[in-house]
Amino acid sequence: MADLYLKKLESERKQLWSICRMKGLPRGTPERQRIEALDEAIAAHKAKQAG
Repeated sequence: MADLYLKKLESERKQLWSICRMKGLPRGTPERQRIEALDEAIAAHKAKQAG
């Protein structure tokens, strides 16, 4: 079964990352901070699934 929550998180991260690359945004911008938060949420969700 597809994990829709994980797909949503990864999709949002991918979209933000492409925006950051196009605009050349440095670290510390709200977009980059959101990417870091998404990375943590993705890692926590995968760890929870693993056991």
